[in-house]
Formats: sequence, C-alpha cells, structure tokens
Amino acid sequence: MPIYFSTPLQELPITLESVGNRWVQEEICRPNGHPHYHWLLTEKGCGKIEVNGETILLEPGCGILLAPHVPHSYRRQSETWETAFVTFAGPLEAEMQKITNNRPVLYVPEHSTLSFRAWVDEMVGAYEAHRPPEPVQLSVDCYGFLLRLARYQDGDLQEQPLFARYVQPVLARIEADYGEPITVQDLAGSVYISPQYLSRLFNRYFGCSAYAYLTSFRLGKAKELLIGKPHLSVQLVASMTGYLDTSHFIAMFKKATGLTPLEFRKTYMQGT
Repeated sequence: MPIYFSTPLQELPITLESVGNRWVQEEICRPNGHPHYHWLLTEKGCGKIEVNGETILLEPGCGILLAPHVPHSYRRQSETWETAFVTFAGPLEAEMQKITNNRPVLYVPEHSTLSFRAWVDEMVGAYEAHRPPEPVQLSVDCYGFLLRLARYQDGDLQEQPLFARYVQPVLARIEADYGEPITVQDLAGSVYISPQYLSRLFNRYFGCSAYAYLTSFRLGKAKELLIGKPHLSVQLVASMTGYLDTSHFIAMFKKATGLTPLEFRKTYMQGT
C-alpha cells in the first residue's frame, strides 16, 4: 500500500501533495476537513462518507473530490476497504472554487472514473520506479485531472440532454468495444453526429477530446493486462486493446507513460 509525498523545488500553480493506491483504508474523522483538495476512490470493498449532512457510499470504482476545509469522516462498510487517493497543493487551489462552481463535494460514479483511476496508478507507478514526473508537466497534468473532475458536475450529467443522448452511449460503446479497432468517426457515427461535434462534447464534459478519452481508456486497459497477465505478449495486449499495429501501440504507450510496454511491465513487477 504505497504512498508518496511530493516536495517540488519550485512553486508551481498546482501539484501533487500526496498520492497512493492499494491503501487499506482506516477510519478517518476530520472536523476541520483536509487542508487541500482531496480525491478519494474505492478500489476494493466499500466505504461510507459523511459530508455536508449527507451519507455517500463509495462503492468500487466510485470517487469523490473534497474541497479544502470541508468537515467529513469516512469508514469502511465492508470487511476490507482499499482506496486510491491524491491530495493537491499550490497557489491555484484558491481558483479551484471557480472551476468547481463553489461545490464543496464532487461525486463521480463508477462508469466515469476509469481514466481517473488509471491516472492515479500511473503517478504511483512513476514514483515506485524512482522516476517522478517532471515538475512542470506534473503541474499541467494535475490541473487537467482536477478540471476533468470538476467538469463532470456530479450525477447532474445524467440529466443533461446532450450528455444522455450523445455522450453516454459513446461511453458505453467504448467500454464494450475498446478491443475492436473503433475510431472516433465510428463512435460519432453511432450517435449520428460529426466527429468534431463529439469531441466538443467530450471537451465540455471531460476536458479532453473523444480521441484522447478513447486512447486513455485503451492504455488503462493495456496497463491492467500487462501487469495482471504477465504471460501475454505485447503484440497480443495491443490487439486486445484495439491496436492492429503493435509499433503504433508501443509509440502511444511510451508517449503516455515514458516507458515501453515491456519496460512498464518490468518496472511495475519489480516494484511489487
């Protein structure tokens, strides 16, 4: 159950204060809240969060973003409760209220956390390999991560006509068919809109293009296969995640992680 703390040598707008995963979560009570923005996600089991007079069950894959100094407590609701978490620090924290529309709590259900969970795993993996991200790029990545969470706008998305009509079916298609060589053109065609309009909708709701979301989802699945099934060849992992060209898969993977798939597998397995 690793946890890492970041101490950048230069002041950056926003960066990691701490990050961890596979954490056997203990009971927490914070009458004065946490001093920083705090993202908590359930990996295994279930937890119960008390915040703002509400009780929220955090089931597997579900996450919650808590603003600084918001009183809360949480404890396990199952025999074991494993979590992933990130806390953020930096001068830009003061501006996050505007980005989140002054919402003290953002709850993200399971189907929308896939890329969020992969990002946390990637950060932990980088620290485990003693290759922490370059500080300025890390700051950019942290801002993008928080922006995507904020733009999710809680369960209200399900009630927004454009999201329900166009984005939700595309998310379901990605989850079901990511192993097929589908393209953004295919996804847009399935809901009868242009690829450009689909990407505008993804940028509106997730802060990234439809292509970036699809790529992130596929690479997240690739990481799971590389670690969870070490007997699989890179070529087969590429094929299982929708890449017909193994060389293209390797290039995309290295661009996203800084490592080739084999280097990623070796580094992660050595660190566990």
